[in-house]
Amino acid sequence: MYILKIKGKAKIPDYIQLRDDSFTLKAYFRVDRPEKSLLKFGYNDEQLEKLMQLINEMPFGRVMKLEL
Repeated sequence: MYILKIKGKAKIPDYIQLRDDSFTLKAYFRVDRPEKSLLKFGYNDEQLEKLMQLINEMPFGRVMKLEL
C-alpha cells in the first residue's frame, strides 16, 4: 500500500490518496477530515492513530510505502 499527500490550490483542499501495490486508487480523502474515510476503509483505532500521525508529518508531493 502507498500513500500520497497532495497539496490543493485556491479552493481545492489538500488530499490524501491510498493506493495498492499495483498503484490502483483505493481511497481518496481530505487531509482535514480523514477519520471517517479511514474507518470506512477498515482501519482499526491503532492503525488510524498511526496513519493520522504519518499524514500530519509527511511532506506534500511524496509517495511513501505504507506498512501498518
